[in-house]
Amino acid sequence: MATRHLVRTVILQSLYEWDFYHRQHDLVAVLERNLQEFAAGIDEPDFAWRILKGITDHLPEIDATIVRLAPEWPLEKIAIIDRNILRIGLYELLYADPEEVPPKVAINEAIEIAKNYGGPNSARFVNGVLGTIYRELQAKKGVVVAEVPTPKKSK
Repeated sequence: MATRHLVRTVILQSLYEWDFYHRQHDLVAVLERNLQEFAAGIDEPDFAWRILKGITDHLPEIDATIVRLAPEWPLEKIAIIDRNILRIGLYELLYADPEEVPPKVAINEAIEIAKNYGGPNSARFVNGVLGTIYRELQAKKGVVVAEVPTPKKSK
């Protein structure tokens, strides 16, 4: 497993615990423990801390974006795993350095994590939300992004 993919997975696990316990646990301590247990000796521990700090610094804006892009799903009704995958993906799309993590990489990573850890519809949900914000960001730059047709299931 690539280092950054592993880091995102550990961040997801940490955010999940923090969110599950209604933010009563110290998120920094949770991430520190999880990095030691599941990613000891990784090449880029600072990558984990940048993502965590970015998410916590921008959490109200990130959550407001989720609410705006998924209005039929109140934030607290979105599965904890999906909500936190979206937080990671939206942070990387909206606030991280696109030279460090290109937008399509951020989206792909979030989808892959959703496939591995989410429910049967998680990847599609995450793709829909992140794809919408990506198209919005591109439109602001004057770039038209074509919709990618969803493959049809064979019978």
